[in-house]
Amino acid sequence: MSLEQLHSKLTSRIEIFLESVLSEVVCVAKLQDAMKYSTLSGGKRIRPLLTIATGNMFSGAIDNLVCIGSAIELIHCYSLIHDDLPAMDNDDFRRGKLSCHKKFGEAIAILAGDALQSMAFSLLSSDHLKVSERVKLEIIHLLANASGVSGMVGGQVLDISSSADCTLESDLHKLHGLKTGKLIEAGMLAGYLCSENITSNDDYSEIQFVSSRIGLLFQIIDDIIDFTSSTEILGKTSGKDGALQRATYVTLLGVNEARKFAGLLYEEIVIKLNKFKNSSFLLYLINLIYSRNN
Repeated sequence: MSLEQLHSKLTSRIEIFLESVLSEVVCVAKLQDAMKYSTLSGGKRIRPLLTIATGNMFSGAIDNLVCIGSAIELIHCYSLIHDDLPAMDNDDFRRGKLSCHKKFGEAIAILAGDALQSMAFSLLSSDHLKVSERVKLEIIHLLANASGVSGMVGGQVLDISSSADCTLESDLHKLHGLKTGKLIEAGMLAGYLCSENITSNDDYSEIQFVSSRIGLLFQIIDDIIDFTSSTEILGKTSGKDGALQRATYVTLLGVNEARKFAGLLYEEIVIKLNKFKNSSFLLYLINLIYSRNN
């Protein structure tokens, strides 16, 4: 099977799993509709694929990896719903469709995001994840930290408080290390933790470092795309960061220097991952992140 075929097969497994767990939700139909609308809307599923690819390097069970990756994706989709709200980024579109609050109203959008967040932890604590109780608690703890004040939410606060006049690269690294990087890091570490071929604590540290660099690479490419692509290609409003006067790698470094920085990160990640066996699919995903245009 080619890497492209594996990508397609695993993406389909994630979609089927997400559809299944969202269909099992017993709640008001309008809320379920909003949750499905915002989750099953054609996302690239990069975060769960990174989880699966990492676990695959250490012989992780695919059902467990799909479960963990899907929980990560639920957290990500909740964050996108809230990001689009008028009080945050105020965007009318997401993935080429009306954003959740434009389709269902602000109140339902907020509640749909809340419900997706709690569903992620319900999923990880359920029988869908067949690992030891110790590992299950460790994975839940990882995701809770990555999605809360010490991770994504904390980074979001720094982001909405940031200014395009930011001059310190370290401040931007901190902001996006929390907002974008921590969730990617948690997913990759969780994929590692539920695997069957863990032989060294050094591997955990290596995955932690690589995942942090992947998160940074992802954000730099995101900033470049926001500055250079059209709304039609992005599927959301382009130039949004500039309009909101937010600090980005483009406002800090300029497009050319941001691209150079992304190239250096990409090379560093590839060198690190080449040391691992069975890393070809993860390297394939890094190439997709580095070369993407939306």
